[in-house]
Amino acid sequence: MNAGVIEAQYSINFREKEARELGERLKHRQSVNIIGVKRIGISNFLRFFLYHKDIIKTYISDNRQHLFIPIDLNDLIELDIYPFWTLTLKRIADASEASQLPQAAKDKIGSLFLNSIQSQDLFLLIDSVRQALLLIVGEGFLPTLFFIRFDRIAEVFTPSFFDNLQGLRDATHQELSYVFTSFRSLNSIFPAAKTSLSVFAQIIYMRPAVGKDMRIIYETYKHRYNFHLNSAIEHALFDMVNGNVQYLQLALIILAEKKNGGVKTKEELFQTLVHDERITLQSEELWESITKDEKRALAKILKNEIITPEEKEKNIYLWDTGFVMEQKNKDMLFSPLFKEYLDGREKEDNKIGPVIHLTRKEHMLFTLLESHIGNICEREEIIEIVWPEYKELGVSDWAIDRLVARVRVKLKQQNSPYEIVTVRTRGYKLSAIKE
Repeated sequence: MNAGVIEAQYSINFREKEARELGERLKHRQSVNIIGVKRIGISNFLRFFLYHKDIIKTYISDNRQHLFIPIDLNDLIELDIYPFWTLTLKRIADASEASQLPQAAKDKIGSLFLNSIQSQDLFLLIDSVRQALLLIVGEGFLPTLFFIRFDRIAEVFTPSFFDNLQGLRDATHQELSYVFTSFRSLNSIFPAAKTSLSVFAQIIYMRPAVGKDMRIIYETYKHRYNFHLNSAIEHALFDMVNGNVQYLQLALIILAEKKNGGVKTKEELFQTLVHDERITLQSEELWESITKDEKRALAKILKNEIITPEEKEKNIYLWDTGFVMEQKNKDMLFSPLFKEYLDGREKEDNKIGPVIHLTRKEHMLFTLLESHIGNICEREEIIEIVWPEYKELGVSDWAIDRLVARVRVKLKQQNSPYEIVTVRTRGYKLSAIKE
């Protein structure tokens, strides 16, 4: 099941604090909400936790049989409740088939999935999920559903949604556990939920990775990309990304593209990274993921102004998630790359006149849409063509929407005869502007 998962090769001590806390929660069949700023490395950690062969005996160690069932909501073609439950049942069937469950149980779960697809009935679909979980528990296994990128379904949430999740847990006599990953707490994402989500799932904050954990990621990817950096450049790289896994992975991709690193000095490394649009887009995604009050707090920190206790309490998310770190009794932004992005934003705001040339990624997107003019380009195809190097990292909805928005604006500025049309839950298409 872990074939080809690079994180399965990590040292068992990777993110030991988080792994130990998550293992302890699951040992006692509690549910967990893992919260972290966007692209901080939650999925990277979970791939390690899900697929490393020694996780259960090291961090749970209860002599019981566990069945981990990953459900990545990036796999949802349509963001709606019915597709969500369909994907959930499909992943339960997939995990069961790859497990040590008796063949009769595997066959029954497979039949439940096929029958639910044919029925097209939401009630029967959720009941099939319940029956599948009861079969797993009945065979002596403890199922844990890992809902990765759970915040993707925020817009289609219904008040009864968490009641159904709680109902499944009750049906298994609390033997079922959930792990939700999101960039905000469940309470803030789903304020209309009738169930008390603070009781429903315990919070674990995923902060930027510490030095030894970044070293583990770095060494694993360095061997894959086959390049070498001298120790001074390596140290500078770690300082620049400062625990943000996506920054590190993007930096390694960029360096690999430059053939054996291709940078000789710290300044050359810094300039290479901050002028790459993939780093810029990642920084922009981080900036746009926070509230206006949080942005004001970051602006004060950037200007070395004092943050009052009241301001810190109001914007505690920044400290809890490691957006802001304390160094030598002083609040600092977590990464020089992010700081440079914020400095650049202010300079861009002061520029006169729009920039209307297409960047490399924007041109790739436009060319793809143009080659399918009048037809829908779905999300998966856009990722495959525009972000081929992101195959293992994943591409967020925000990144796609933002790139589309930038191309839209530039097409209008260029008086293009075309416009990009959004096809809700599916993708985008390029159409001629109607006179």
